[in-house]
Formats: sequence, C-alpha cells, structure tokens
Amino acid sequence: MDAVWPRVSIIIPTLDTEAILENCLASIARQTYPRDDYEIILADAHSTDRTREIGKKFGAVILDDNGKNMEEGKRLALQHATGEYIVFVDADNEITHADYLELAVRALIANPQALGVEGYYLPSSKMSSFCAYITHRLHISDPVCWLMSANPQLVARAGEVERWVLPDGTFSYPLGANGFVYRRADLQSVQANEKFQDTHVALFLMKNGKREWLRLRGRGVHHYYVQTLRGFVHKRRRSTVHFLRVQEEMPVNWMKEKPLVPLWLAAVYCVTFVGPIYHTVRGLGRDRDARWLWHLPACVGSVLGNAWGVWTYRTRRGDKKLIANLKPPQFLK
Repeated sequence: MDAVWPRVSIIIPTLDTEAILENCLASIARQTYPRDDYEIILADAHSTDRTREIGKKFGAVILDDNGKNMEEGKRLALQHATGEYIVFVDADNEITHADYLELAVRALIANPQALGVEGYYLPSSKMSSFCAYITHRLHISDPVCWLMSANPQLVARAGEVERWVLPDGTFSYPLGANGFVYRRADLQSVQANEKFQDTHVALFLMKNGKREWLRLRGRGVHHYYVQTLRGFVHKRRRSTVHFLRVQEEMPVNWMKEKPLVPLWLAAVYCVTFVGPIYHTVRGLGRDRDARWLWHLPACVGSVLGNAWGVWTYRTRRGDKKLIANLKPPQFLK
C-alpha cells in the first residue's frame, strides 16, 4: 500500500466556525497520510466569518451548502467526493494522532467485515473540565442518549486495532460521526449520497449484516463539543430541533432500536437525581476523575435543553434558517 495509497475524502460541514476550524484542519495537515492522496471538502452553509478563508488556507474544496440542516451539507459533499474512503469530521474535532488516517485505512483493508473505524473521544488541555466530562467520560455527548445506548462489546484486539460489536438484538448506539471512517463502496450500498443522515448510515450497514466496527487503541479525536454547561443547554436545544427536522425526512431513529431504557425513563432518571448521583459516585470511584461531578447538572441541563428544543421546533418550524440561528458559539479553552 505504501506505493499506491487509496484516495481519502475528508468531509467537514461548517457554519461560522472561525474559532475552531483552524485547529481541526491543522490536525489533518499533521497526518502521515500523503497530502496528494486526500482531499478536504467543506460543505459551508454561507459562513459570514473567516471560515472559508481558513479552509482555503489548508487547500480545502469549498461547496455552498444551501440546505436547512447539516445532513444536507454532508450529502452534498459526499456527492462531490472522489475518495475510496470517506472520513466525516466536524469543525469542533481535532484528530489526536498523526497516524490516525493511515492506521484507519490499513485497518479497513485488513478487516473487510468491518463497517468502519470509530474514534475514541480523548481529553485535551484545550478543553474545560465540563467538555472533557461530556465527551471523554460519556463518549456520547448527552446523558439521555448515554443512558439509552447499548454498551459495545470488544471482540478482539490485534496490535492497535480493536474490533467491536453491539450485543445481539439491539442497534441502539449512535455510531458514525466525529472522525468516523467509511469505505465509499459501503456508503453507496445504502445510498448515503442521497439519504445520508449521520448515525443512520452505520445503522443501515449493521442491519445489512455488517455488525462489526473498528477502533484504534488510544486514538481518535478531541471533541470540543461545548465548553460550558450553559452552552450545553443551548447545544441540546439546537440538536433537538435538528433531530426533529431530520425525522421529517426519514423517520429512522437509533433510540427506537431496543435501547437499554426508553426515552421517557431516561428523562425521569435525569430529573429525579437519584440515578445521576449513583453514576457520579460510581464514576468517581472507578475513574478517580472529579469531572464526574458534572454528571448531575448535565443530566438536568440535557432535559431542559431537549424540552426547549421541542418547544422551539413546534413554534418555529417554518423558519428555514432556524438551525443556523440557534448555533451556539464554540471555542477552545
């Protein structure tokens, strides 16, 4: 493979990401993967800051995203991608290791049974303690979704490559974002260029028989999801509106695929305090990490943000720029 590297397309949806995009693109520029063998495609929803200027600085192809949600931008970029492998990266991601792309492509070549490569969400000095808790400790950046998700099982490990599956009888795990690497052929098999919707692609592939995916030990992304609890509530509001709009187009939902607990019970868990306190104590004891103290306020914030999002969606669903207008500021510590 060293002589002929498969072409890779890195897809990044953007909207006014000046504060975080350069950090993301710099981590891509550090990759050991040959620069001539990968392209960066920004699906930009008409940013008014320096987002496009920063993208051009790193040699990105910039597309005009006229859609009403982020999924349409990813679909647009996927239609223009030329790579044999596709990497979905968000502007608030930073790839942790310079060999991530190289190892991910090698791992997929060696494991044709796997649907893709998922990154670990690792802490960073550029994160607040809240951001490190919500991304690194939960991995799934929302306590409600964290509680509903099935626990992946490690099948085997060979060197840096780990093989993971979900327990039999469930597909309830949001897989496929933040540095996730797919084969283009697998995406085409589920018509992703026409109906791409973030975690649904992995769900379709698992239902088609590819139940296994890979992780690279200790590698993935720093996910600068949000730095403050206040910002988290606003982020959950926007995410809920986005989710409900996506459901209008395609009512596919991993949370209905036999989750560990139903949505209503996860919400009750968050606001009754007993469950969050239990998991806080458990996390403190297991990880010796004081960032677990954020768990209770994050649980309450999640319910508030999600409820706020439902109300916003019902009262402003006709606003075509709603997703853009609800975008909270993101920044590095």
